[in-house]
Amino acid sequence: MASSGPDFDGTLLGRFGGERPPAAPWFHAAIAQAPERGFFTVDGASIELLTWGEVGKPGLLFLHGNAAHADWWSFIAPQFAEDYRCAAISWSGMGKSDWREAYDIPLFAAEIHAAITAAGLSASGAPPVLIAHSFGGYPARYVSAYSPEAIMAAILVDSAPPQPEGGPPPRLAQGRSRNPRYPSLAEALRRFRFLPEQDAGLPEIIDWMARGALHEVAESDDDPGGWTWRFDPQFWAKFERREFDSRQQAPVGVIYGEHSKLFPEGRIEQLVAGVEDCRFVTRIAGAHHHVLVDHPLELVAAIREGLPKLA
Repeated sequence: MASSGPDFDGTLLGRFGGERPPAAPWFHAAIAQAPERGFFTVDGASIELLTWGEVGKPGLLFLHGNAAHADWWSFIAPQFAEDYRCAAISWSGMGKSDWREAYDIPLFAAEIHAAITAAGLSASGAPPVLIAHSFGGYPARYVSAYSPEAIMAAILVDSAPPQPEGGPPPRLAQGRSRNPRYPSLAEALRRFRFLPEQDAGLPEIIDWMARGALHEVAESDDDPGGWTWRFDPQFWAKFERREFDSRQQAPVGVIYGEHSKLFPEGRIEQLVAGVEDCRFVTRIAGAHHHVLVDHPLELVAAIREGLPKLA
């Protein structure tokens, strides 16, 4: 799979001028399997829900990373919909979900529990498997540690164990009053980037993720109209970092990128040491932290191979 570096102006999407990049046939086929879209409520906030597949089949719940949205999985989840009931959510403060006055991991764990019910992911008689990328692995770990009976297992996709000194860069931790406004969709797309930054990835996927992260807003007394990001710009300032027992009780599988900045030497061993029952560890060759972006089909294959080991 070829990687795509930034264009001449140092951006991921600027060279396309707001047009959609050419896409591989498999990508078109995947997103053509459009999900059912809806919402459910947790502690007063409306949470975005996407579902694929029939209720009554074994359940899979896909959980995205920070400042992302449920559609990060909408070219991955459909590839499992023939055999599974699949769902993806946008965490509160992200995607089309409501923003909150405060955030913490137990609250996100409550969103997982509510999503399982809302999507009918346990209707087969067995609890679902969580598939969690990056930040999404923290609530998944919480559920695995404190209510393991609610899930069959969890697959952590390039989700490193929490560190005492961890957290966002200072500029994010302080938050900002509002997200910037851009005069056009093309200009907004040109500003899209990943954290941690990477320029490896398929342009059609980067474009898909960027478009889903944006919406157009009207002019107000305080702000100009234009395109802006959906995520809460005060997220990290509102986020309460709590220590909790992260030793997972449910079975866990681990998938990570060979070149991920989150997994320097020794980090995988640290992660596995905190798991009661680690069923598999899969390294995706050539992949970076955002495995969905640069090696999506290899990620699908790794999940397929890992699921039977979690039963």
